[in-house]
Amino acid sequence: MKLLSALFSTTLFAAIACSVDAKDDAYVYGKDPKKDAEYDISMGMAGIQQAAKDPKLLAQLFQDMQDPQLMAEAKKMMESPEWKKKMKQLTNDKDFKKSTESAKKMMEDPNEAAKLQAKMEHMMKQGTAELKNEAKDTMAQAMQAMNDPSVMAQAAQMMKDPSFQQQLAQMAKDPSFQKYIGAMQEMMQDPSTKQQMEHMADSFRSAL
Repeated sequence: MKLLSALFSTTLFAAIACSVDAKDDAYVYGKDPKKDAEYDISMGMAGIQQAAKDPKLLAQLFQDMQDPQLMAEAKKMMESPEWKKKMKQLTNDKDFKKSTESAKKMMEDPNEAAKLQAKMEHMMKQGTAELKNEAKDTMAQAMQAMNDPSVMAQAAQMMKDPSFQQQLAQMAKDPSFQKYIGAMQEMMQDPSTKQQMEHMADSFRSAL
């Protein structure tokens, strides 16, 4: 039921109507910390609301939730005065109270809760597959690019830079990067692709 609880929380957050007027030409991000915070909250909630409709975004959202750094930023945002102010305004909104009560009643109905969970799991499965295919396409394009000697030479040159090596090591720790590693491992199951990768690795080592 953890997934269902997460969905319920997401559904509530998706109803949040906190936003900065996009038509305010005087607003420039970076000049007013308070407005910047409101803008970040607005964009974050808009993203959650969109994720409830888009399987790939939903799957990405749950993957992002595994990132300690992102979760720390989210926690920081939720502890901010701007967030608390928006939440107070929201909880006093009649329409929000009505929709929240309706959602609670629906979740208390075993049949409705089961339907909601099944829909959620289907979206997650579909979204995860889309993310995996997208990662495979990205890796395939990268492999194709490495067939160009000039690209190979440039990549080898970058690898000699200690600062780039440090960035690469940091990137490897990023949970969102794991989908590319997973895609690579899955692609390696194909003998022809494995041979191509091994040949590319040999060429890369020679260029170092």
